[in-house]
Amino acid sequence: MERISWNQYFMAQSYLLKSRSTCQRLAVGAIIVRDKRMIAGGYNGSVSGGVHCIDEGCYVVDGHCVRTIHAEMNALLQCSKFGVATEGSEIYVTHFPCLHCTKAIIQAGVKAVYFGEDYKNDPYAIELLQQAGVRTKKVPLETDPLHFEQQQFVQELLGKLEGESDADIEDFKQKAAELFKLPDRTRI
Repeated sequence: MERISWNQYFMAQSYLLKSRSTCQRLAVGAIIVRDKRMIAGGYNGSVSGGVHCIDEGCYVVDGHCVRTIHAEMNALLQCSKFGVATEGSEIYVTHFPCLHCTKAIIQAGVKAVYFGEDYKNDPYAIELLQQAGVRTKKVPLETDPLHFEQQQFVQELLGKLEGESDADIEDFKQKAAELFKLPDRTRI
């Protein structure tokens, strides 16, 4: 079995954390990494012990859910709560950070931001990251972390079927891609 890259590994972790989100508007996950070790993680949700958006709906003011603490902020706060240094760390986020999270990321000494998807990429946030010397890189998720082993099995199975007719193989590949919702560039 082929190992996934570090970037894909950590990005997959952020997508897994995203599945814990309690905000109905946009689920986001974030992982803070230092020296190839995860030191904190967060997802967007309500304050501890508070009402969740999934229970009572989002509390929207000026187009933003004010009930939700963003994933990046939750991860940074987790480091603060447990006394874990963030200086020189990297953060993997499912979506490009908002302006407020960007400022917190810079202040925390994070040296790189890896994001899976563009999301209202604020020009001022981009400018601040550049001024602070924080590297940014889009790292689209190449495989579904919840079905990685199944995808590997299907790839192996399809490899064994290579002697079959090309039309049948292409049909199997299409069905496998649909099953795992893979984009064209990562089709099995």
